[in-house]
Amino acid sequence: MTPDLTARPAKTAAGTAALMTALLTACVAFQLNAGMLSPALVTMARELRTDEAGTGLSQTAFFTACAMFSLFLPRFSDIAGRRRVLRWMLVVLAAGTVLAALAPNIAVLDIARVIQGVSGPVVQISLLMLRSEITDPKRFGTLMGVVTAVNGGIAGVDALAGGWLATHFGFRSIFWVIAVVAVVAVVAVTLGCPESRPSAGTPMDWLGVPPVVISVAALLLAVDQAQKLGGANWPLAAGELVLAVVAFAAFWKVEKGSRHPLVRISDLRQRTTWAPLLTTLLTLVGVFATVNGVLMSFVQNEKAGFGMGAGMASLVFLTPFALVGWLVGPFTGRLAPLVGYGRMLRWGLLGSLVVIVVMALVGVHSLPVMAACTVLLGVTYAGMANIVLNLLGVVLAPKDHPGFLPGLISAAFGLGAGLSFALLSAVQVSGSPQGSSSSAGYVTAMLTGAVVVAGAYAVSFLIPRPREAEVAP
Repeated sequence: MTPDLTARPAKTAAGTAALMTALLTACVAFQLNAGMLSPALVTMARELRTDEAGTGLSQTAFFTACAMFSLFLPRFSDIAGRRRVLRWMLVVLAAGTVLAALAPNIAVLDIARVIQGVSGPVVQISLLMLRSEITDPKRFGTLMGVVTAVNGGIAGVDALAGGWLATHFGFRSIFWVIAVVAVVAVVAVTLGCPESRPSAGTPMDWLGVPPVVISVAALLLAVDQAQKLGGANWPLAAGELVLAVVAFAAFWKVEKGSRHPLVRISDLRQRTTWAPLLTTLLTLVGVFATVNGVLMSFVQNEKAGFGMGAGMASLVFLTPFALVGWLVGPFTGRLAPLVGYGRMLRWGLLGSLVVIVVMALVGVHSLPVMAACTVLLGVTYAGMANIVLNLLGVVLAPKDHPGFLPGLISAAFGLGAGLSFALLSAVQVSGSPQGSSSSAGYVTAMLTGAVVVAGAYAVSFLIPRPREAEVAP
């Protein structure tokens, strides 16, 4: 194992403050791309003379690109230097954002969003940098919780600000704001982040990058196609699924023959890798579309639900959900080393399971109960389970190969979110088709999500305990 000779703990409060300021600014620059644009899709479609399906595709392009770059840039940062890679990621993000602001049509916007996707592993690399600099488990857990909480949304303010900017100044104003934040982040990272290269001198396995990227991209595109349900091109989805399998087989063969693999096959076979990955996947499948899809569709349904407007529904449900998660995240990071990462994760999953069942059985009949359940889900999922899953990618990663597991966890988040919409939307529509006054489809979809979360809870017991990252009782 090659020691990380460049890693060193931040020795002063000023050094830690500068590091955290830089990392948080970088994470905010990335998160704005994810959160500010969702309420502006209608405005984007109108100003670019396209339809909402076209602007929705630009979102798919961004998140798919994020997953792709997350697969290998964290590992590359171990070799080339985390500050250097993070800084160039932010430079590319700023460049892509300017292109998006100037985009004359939807095709250019799609290209710009792919370029912005280079910033996908910002949070993962930030956590790895913290791991190199902060040695005290309690302090490290708290700071990781702060960074990861930002990744769940900036207290819901990003979405509200995006909607306001789009309404008053057009969608291009959103990209100009993001570009300014990205430039500030470049300066902050340059000045506030020390360099660390735990795998300096190790060759990068570039041969392994194309097949794994193609495999995951094809899988994500197949899932995206499946989300369209009746409008899906199923032969295309099947072809993409076959391509994903073939590419992964090629990746497996390349990695077995590589002296310095991107992902060691021996690591993939260990519970340290596949157990947190499977738990992450199942958690996202069970929760993500329950909140962002099924719940939001139900409360806006005039016949089966509460008939709320889109803006009011976001304010009542999504903003408190994000805000509570943002506030609880740092406390989760602080407590995880004390009570155990696995225990905190299971508390969050079990709490999420109970809350979703209450939403399905009681919340559909009561607006106050549904709103309260959303807040509680912000605590149990956004503030606990989601935070711990991100942290486990860092604390369980091999010391001589620290970048690979956070990257895989990030990809599992993206895949799980896509599968969540594909599965739960299908269940919802089959039981409560458009125009129906029955809430049966919504209830069944939520209960299906609860069953999947129960599976995540069961698998979580297989995740090994990260003893070195915990404080002994």
